[in-house]
Amino acid sequence: MKPYPRFMIAAAHKSSGKTVISTGLAAALRKAGNKVSTFKKGPDYIDPMWLGAASGAACYNLDFNAMQRDTIAGFFCSKAHESDLSLIEANKGLFDGVQTDGSDSNAELAKLLDLPVILVIDTVGMSRGIAPLLLGYQGFDPRVTIAGVILNKVGGVRHEGKLRQAVENYTDLPIVGSVWRNERLGIGERHLGLTTPAELARMDDMIDQFATIVGESVDLGAVCDIARMTPDMKVPVPEVSPKPDGPVLRIGVIRDAAFGFYYPDDLEAFRTAGAELVFIDAMNDRHLPKIDGLFIGGGFPEVRMRELSANTALRGEIRKALEVGLPCYAECGGLMYLCENLIWEGRTAPMVGLIRGDAVMHERPQGRGYARFALRDNHPWGPPGTQVQAHEFHYASIDGLPADTEFTCDIQRGSGVDGQQDGVHVGNTLAGFCHLRNTGCYPWVTHFLDFVVRCKRA
Repeated sequence: MKPYPRFMIAAAHKSSGKTVISTGLAAALRKAGNKVSTFKKGPDYIDPMWLGAASGAACYNLDFNAMQRDTIAGFFCSKAHESDLSLIEANKGLFDGVQTDGSDSNAELAKLLDLPVILVIDTVGMSRGIAPLLLGYQGFDPRVTIAGVILNKVGGVRHEGKLRQAVENYTDLPIVGSVWRNERLGIGERHLGLTTPAELARMDDMIDQFATIVGESVDLGAVCDIARMTPDMKVPVPEVSPKPDGPVLRIGVIRDAAFGFYYPDDLEAFRTAGAELVFIDAMNDRHLPKIDGLFIGGGFPEVRMRELSANTALRGEIRKALEVGLPCYAECGGLMYLCENLIWEGRTAPMVGLIRGDAVMHERPQGRGYARFALRDNHPWGPPGTQVQAHEFHYASIDGLPADTEFTCDIQRGSGVDGQQDGVHVGNTLAGFCHLRNTGCYPWVTHFLDFVVRCKRA
């Protein structure tokens, strides 16, 4: 048994400012000398980038959709066992989730991992009304421990006084912080959500600023006390399997300001399986390194379309390599990069050109949320018939695909490429809009590496 000090930062609704508060808290706790591990509920790439940068270590997702419920605690412990405390950021509101019974909600995760919850309340336009809100959250599910409140976006001394009086008069919840409205507490948003750290030249300065403001506005000692109130966890830390013998596979991963949507545990799974990851900058690297396979994740290729298009040398080498059989897996932004053109806001930029269609950006999402699909017999890794839980979030469609385009996945929930299919198959390349997560439910990294080995032998 081990204590694993831990807590959840949640809110009553989305856009309450909990990511900025979580980022600032992680950085402030780290500056105070704590080794902090961070986690994010649900499928998410951008918020974990901020939490990881703030904590100085990878941030991991805890997701009821892609992970088996009975493995989440073991996964959590395997990533938190060397930390002084762990911060888990919720998504949307505390009791929100896809399932109406709450079985995949943040509250359910809090109960599963015995997480005390600190509620971040957006107090704009609120005074005495904070009391019935908190009382309702406390009473809705008594099995969820709401251990404290952080008042956020407070309007000033008078506003804070009214809020504190209401909370103290009507509830038994301690206020562990009061963060006033501050223009410096902002990350910025775009069509896919928050801006990523890689896109900001002053990212370190921003996080340091968050740490200072939040650290001065929140009682860090009280937060640590809440984290330490958790019961010990009886879950053993999973043992790390030894790396397999044999030749090392070199897997190229395009990772830069345009492509950054990668789960850290997926990349770790490549290394655990014995692969060497070779990172490639699609905007600045002029040549494709010597690799056995290629992985192109999601991101914002539309934002960097000019730079991506200008690198004709790399685009040409990637296309030639894929045409002669280099194994490749591309997700969402990676799919767009492999198309003939990328079209956004009236501009057109040539891309790799392996897939005979254009990636066209729209004003509204073309696919959003959890996805589920079945693998067809022609799927290059298989196993055929496997039901896969995934997720998607894209504003792009692929227009002009030929009638003979080969798909490998039947969409059962979600949109994919055309509402019914996903997984475009060209040679040894598989590209689709759905994002995978390497878990016990579907260890796609292992299947892809086995495919790379088969291709290499052939």
